[in-house]
Amino acid sequence: MHGAGSVSAWRLRSGLRLVRLVHVDQINDKTRAQERLLELRGSIDNIDAALIHLLAERFKLTETVGELKADHGLPPADPAREGRQVAHLRRLAEDAHLDPEFAEKFLTFIVAEVIRHHERIAETREA
Repeated sequence: MHGAGSVSAWRLRSGLRLVRLVHVDQINDKTRAQERLLELRGSIDNIDAALIHLLAERFKLTETVGELKADHGLPPADPAREGRQVAHLRRLAEDAHLDPEFAEKFLTFIVAEVIRHHERIAETREA
């Protein structure tokens, strides 16, 4: 009996130790996961900042395009070019394993804002 109790106690102690080791490993895994999340989020933040700077550069160029269009009486929108750009960016998105629908929505949103800017530029030139 006593031997069986010792074996049970040994199993219990062994089980508890194992549980503690797993718990410590889980803490270490959680800590590593949190560190990795911070690292990944830092990279995401850098990419977000780069996107903002790229968009700012793009809008500087499109502002010049809008001024040129307004000065020469050209319409703010160019549906043929926009269609070509959408098709081109959809292909790029596919090559980059990005959802082409998302890429199209993103470009459409940007182009709508550009057209709005071009319309505003044209209105100020007419005034």
